[in-house]
Amino acid sequence: MSPPVLGRWTDSSGLSLGLLGVGNIGTVHLKSARAIDGVDVVAAADAVPENRARAERAGVDRTYDDYTTLLEDESLDAAVIAMPPFLHADAVERAAAAGVDVFVEKPLARSTDEADRLLEAAAEGGIAVGVDHTLRYQPDVRGVKQAYDEGRVGHVPYASMTRVNDGPLGRPPAADEPPDWALERDGAGGGSLLELGVHCFDVLEWLFGDLEVESAAVDATLEVPVEDAATVLMRAPETGTTVTLHCGSYQWEELPEVNTRVRLEGVTGTISNADHLPTNFYADAAKSALSNVASRVTGDDPDIFGPTFYYQAHYEALSAFCEAIQRDETPPVDGRDGRRTLELAETAYELAAASDRDGVERPEVRT
Repeated sequence: MSPPVLGRWTDSSGLSLGLLGVGNIGTVHLKSARAIDGVDVVAAADAVPENRARAERAGVDRTYDDYTTLLEDESLDAAVIAMPPFLHADAVERAAAAGVDVFVEKPLARSTDEADRLLEAAAEGGIAVGVDHTLRYQPDVRGVKQAYDEGRVGHVPYASMTRVNDGPLGRPPAADEPPDWALERDGAGGGSLLELGVHCFDVLEWLFGDLEVESAAVDATLEVPVEDAATVLMRAPETGTTVTLHCGSYQWEELPEVNTRVRLEGVTGTISNADHLPTNFYADAAKSALSNVASRVTGDDPDIFGPTFYYQAHYEALSAFCEAIQRDETPPVDGRDGRRTLELAETAYELAAASDRDGVERPEVRT
């Protein structure tokens, strides 16, 4: 797939940004965008009145109930697409027609075919496509990457990654039903392998290069229409590393912790993301907040979202995208990266379907 045609964005006065979707993750992107120097969030669109009101309270001047109208009426440099996956392709195509660069929430699309369609539209429109694969921006994952690149444990024959949370059902007692699209293959493209696995595929190829999927299994521990658990066995030919991945949307998540584990078993030792996490999230947040207050006196730059460890990654990801398009560069995590994670997920689905699991009795899950 050809990279987008760059060289179009030349305005040095600032970057005008539109937000398509102001739900949970859209609100995170809104807060991030408003903290980025040289970025002006000029408009937001959401079909839900409460979400539009949230954007207005955050300082967005103009809100729309339809993203298509926003793209038609506003003169934008870029847009954040934070809507359900089944709307991503249409939103990118409309943005391409308007000449608007896009930062798309993961997964980029529901399939590689759909990704090809939207990337072709982006190339024809000469726009850049960035994808929000945030995990590679988390401080703990970056710590793993740095330690590995420095060769601290030598050759790594084996690595593992786990990402689990409570998924769209939320932590009980659930106050509201999840949106229909989140538990439908037509709406989301899949279950935990698309919701969580694509993040992990991105990190693992960032570490080890191209991966080959050797086997996979998916299951539903809860009575939901899509898989809420997936295990994938892979090999990285470039480094000779065997990798296992498990992702699942079945385990309650207790903030501020996020249940992500990355572990590299090297010949001279082990690298773990746990080594780069705060011992006490609350104490670390307080320390970071005090440091930011002191920076006002010393004139140093504050640590944006430092007190909120994981929100910092969302800020860094969006900031890197905005900086790239302002410099007429390809985004550091672009549409080809987003498509690649979908390709790995589809291979895992195919291998899981090929293995006959009909005779396996599934465990009863008690709540």
